[in-house]
Amino acid sequence: MAGIERPGPLYQQVAAAIRQGIADGEFPPGAPLPSEAQLIERYEVSRPTVRNAIAALRSEGLIEVRHGKGSFVRGAPTPPLTIVRTISRSGNTFAPELTEWQQAHEPTVYRTTTTETTGLLLELGEGEALFGVDRVLINQDTRTCAMHRVLIPFATAENTPPLAEAPDTALEEIYAALAADGHKLTWSETVRARMPQADERTALELPDATPVIHTLRVTHGSDHQPLILEELRTSGSQAQLSYRITADSPRTLRPVRN
Repeated sequence: MAGIERPGPLYQQVAAAIRQGIADGEFPPGAPLPSEAQLIERYEVSRPTVRNAIAALRSEGLIEVRHGKGSFVRGAPTPPLTIVRTISRSGNTFAPELTEWQQAHEPTVYRTTTTETTGLLLELGEGEALFGVDRVLINQDTRTCAMHRVLIPFATAENTPPLAEAPDTALEEIYAALAADGHKLTWSETVRARMPQADERTALELPDATPVIHTLRVTHGSDHQPLILEELRTSGSQAQLSYRITADSPRTLRPVRN
């Protein structure tokens, strides 16, 4: 390819050309990029321009720089950790998948209120009182970190005394306590990927340009009433989610709002 001729900052043009080469397979996953000298000659630009282009692609997560070896195209390996999002039950015992993780430290318990998002999921107005419980979890096999949050409306806690006395009760025990109150539990969950906030990047030990998987799971009781809300956030490059899907019985469709 001859020198860059399109308008715009030169380093962005070089980055766009390399990015297109990666997309077209010219630079396959795991392959080294041409050297700085070769890129300078190829695109007819200065060394600082090439270095800025490489830095931009590195921040996007498209390449990695190996000291003493050069720049390499990142591959897309299968994440080493599969998080099974199935909840199993045997009698009065529940087993959510997070029982296989270990807590990095004691949970943080606090009082908070619903936001527009959490209020919508819990079918409560904004500013309603909640107990919050935050945990940082570590998978011992892969050392993958996760942030887990449980939000318990005061009304749920008041109707289930163990939760009012100890909001940081283990998740499987929360399910058991709700079932003991006569609720036939069901769950609904939404999943999205997004770029992390600063505190998430630190807590999850994420490298640059790594998205988080963010799940929101509502536990429903009688008449599909929301009882608690769980959030799980973990590395989008280290983990993938797995679900078991079964046919649901027909019921009136409910509108979903974003």
